[in-house]
Amino acid sequence: MSGVVEMDELESLMASRHADGVHSRMKAGKVAVAGVGGLGSHIAVMLARMGVGELLLVDFDAVEPSNLNRQHYTINHLGSLKTEAMRSQLAEINPFIEIRTRDIKITAQNAAEVFAGYDIVVEAFDNPEAKAELIESLLSAGDTKIVAASGMAGFGSANMITTRRRLKNLYICGDLESEADLGLMAPRVMACAGHQANMVVRLLMGLEEV
Repeated sequence: MSGVVEMDELESLMASRHADGVHSRMKAGKVAVAGVGGLGSHIAVMLARMGVGELLLVDFDAVEPSNLNRQHYTINHLGSLKTEAMRSQLAEINPFIEIRTRDIKITAQNAAEVFAGYDIVVEAFDNPEAKAELIESLLSAGDTKIVAASGMAGFGSANMITTRRRLKNLYICGDLESEADLGLMAPRVMACAGHQANMVVRLLMGLEEV
């Protein structure tokens, strides 16, 4: 198969395992990921594999060694901005989606502007105060749907991690209990990221219940 033919057919082959109608819905989707660390890096990868048409990645940190125990980065990414390290990975996974980045710290003052135009925002911050500030800002700014996380530390049962709808436009994934001092490790962090990514897919498919 020639390179031209391969690229022409690649997108349809990548989506061939989707159920009818899923690819077109994903392709039309615009999703912002606030924080591309332990949760957000895995969420971004899953959404890219689903073929979500436009992803906005927002973070201000660089990749450091302590990230490698749970985040979707490798040694080669150390020192790179997380947004750029993730952009390069997503381009290798799915070259047919648009990837935008903002290297900025989100505050109550800039959240509405940064996420304007995105119907779904994934909250994937480590800091509880930053989580609360982002959620409050977006809920008061309009009709944005927020998929947030709370409680995924430690190595307790993954069955405790669930998705809950707390308000009309707010979904929270996690066990709502585990504190970060229990240690942040890949299995439960990725389990929670899977819940968040799956809720985004449901919302893009027009399914608002958990």
